[in-house]
Amino acid sequence: MAITLAQLRAFTQTLERGTFTGAASDLDVTQASISELILRLEEHLGARLFVRGGRQLVPTAAAVELQKYAWRALQATDDARHAIDALRSLDSGVATFGVPRNANYYGLSELVSTFHASHPNVRVRMVGLNSHDVAESVSSGHLEAGLVVLPVVGEGLQYEPLFQDEVLFATAGDAPSSGVADVVDLMDAGLVLYDAHSSWVDPTRRQLLDRAQTIGVQLEPLIEVEQVESALSLIAGGTGATIVSDSIRRMGKIPRGVNLYRFEPRFTETTALITRTDGVVSRATQEIISLVRSTIASPPAEVI
Repeated sequence: MAITLAQLRAFTQTLERGTFTGAASDLDVTQASISELILRLEEHLGARLFVRGGRQLVPTAAAVELQKYAWRALQATDDARHAIDALRSLDSGVATFGVPRNANYYGLSELVSTFHASHPNVRVRMVGLNSHDVAESVSSGHLEAGLVVLPVVGEGLQYEPLFQDEVLFATAGDAPSSGVADVVDLMDAGLVLYDAHSSWVDPTRRQLLDRAQTIGVQLEPLIEVEQVESALSLIAGGTGATIVSDSIRRMGKIPRGVNLYRFEPRFTETTALITRTDGVVSRATQEIISLVRSTIASPPAEVI
């Protein structure tokens, strides 16, 4: 006979309260019912869970070992119930969604405002992380879905590419001699990179590293900072060169005096939606995903 949720609830509540009486009061059942549930659980496990005697029950080593598994099972049951409730309604619940740190350049702030106006009782957790970290959080179940720049790696993920954006060479110094840039131009100018914490697991950085390794160039950043805005401020002040997504230019966020040039061969990054293949996505997060699909379109092709 399998262990029941009722037995696990009786066990965890008894463990917390230290008496059958206290557990019975919390669960609104009789003391005899709690005692019977614990007895059946002990028979199934073949181990005593409490030493009976005195005013308090004393948990055995078996009870201490069972505790973490019992709580985990009960939490999973509660999570499942909350997920199903959220799937049925947009009157409550939480939408959890991971986004790159430069999400505002894709208009995601406006998207959240649109969602909140339609569903004011739903809480939104829009978590800004590097794409690598978003993928790990979705893979582990800490986030339901996310927007990432590819390539990312994560167990049990499914990918829905949305669009490609161009990556550009940014400098306040001399233009590349050929009119288009390559990795050597970055190193000659003094390479400034952002996403310092994520370093070379950042997807765009990894693409840059692959380009350098292909032509036998060793990438050694002159300066590393966390935010792209910080890197651009340094560039505007005459320090080095960096790479930026063309979305930043389209949003008018390139500082005065900083010039942009295309790479040869062309340097692009793909933005995609990710979810778990075996995950339950709440109705609220499904709505966020639908808004992302309808709001974030491929940028127009423009000449720099």
